[in-house]
Amino acid sequence: MSSTTPTPQASLTERRKAETRMEIARAAAGLFVRHGLRATRAEDIAQAAGIAPRTFYRYFATKEEAVAPLYAAGAQRWVEAVRAAPAAVSVAQALEEGVRHTLTPGVGVSASSWEWVRTLLRLAAANPSLRRVWAEVCQDSERMLGEVLAQRVTRAGTATGSAATAGDDNVASAFQQRLTERESRLADPQPRLAEPEPSLADPERRLADFEPRFASPEPRFADAESRFAAAVASAAVRTALEGWAEGDGPAEGPGSPADLALRNLAALRDFPFGP
Repeated sequence: MSSTTPTPQASLTERRKAETRMEIARAAAGLFVRHGLRATRAEDIAQAAGIAPRTFYRYFATKEEAVAPLYAAGAQRWVEAVRAAPAAVSVAQALEEGVRHTLTPGVGVSASSWEWVRTLLRLAAANPSLRRVWAEVCQDSERMLGEVLAQRVTRAGTATGSAATAGDDNVASAFQQRLTERESRLADPQPRLAEPEPSLADPERRLADFEPRFASPEPRFADAESRFAAAVASAAVRTALEGWAEGDGPAEGPGSPADLALRNLAALRDFPFGP
């Protein structure tokens, strides 16, 4: 399953395809939430997205796959947030700040959209085909996170550790500055493509110290240790989201996705993620 977020070097054609994929995903999500998965046909999604059925099938093989870009948007945002964290910040701190950036209502996803997120995750838990789509997105995210962790550990090998002992306020401030700079550089001149996650303001659009011993300066693939660290961190966040979706917890505050994910990551603070 291919990624939906266009890279800075993506061609105009690729960007337009990514935009179309996201439009289809929004239409599919709206229909799934309102009418249920079983009652929604691929043809219904195509009509809601304003495209022909044959165009739908050029982008997605099944109706379930149509929501993959929405599932992927938050995961990609988290991975990019970890990538953007200053080199002096420890891996554990980068993961936690990334969670705050991604799962805090109004920052990653609007506060009014979280109930729609809950419904989509519940649908994934109840339907094998949709659950497979969610699992593939999580696997792709885990792979990307492994590559990012390998890069961070490699860069940390040439840096001093003095900044890593800074207070939490300094860490959060440095992280936010770096992330803002990165998002500004990656901003698409076409506004909708600048936001990989969907706008979910209305019913039609809601939804939106493993140190490698053989790493290159910017490894293209994660080593076994970084992959394992990414699997542990990804599971901590994924289970938090799934557990939250099963219940009736709030979108913000105690019991929220961010709170549960941070609790899981806090339990892993002795895990040797890396410098």
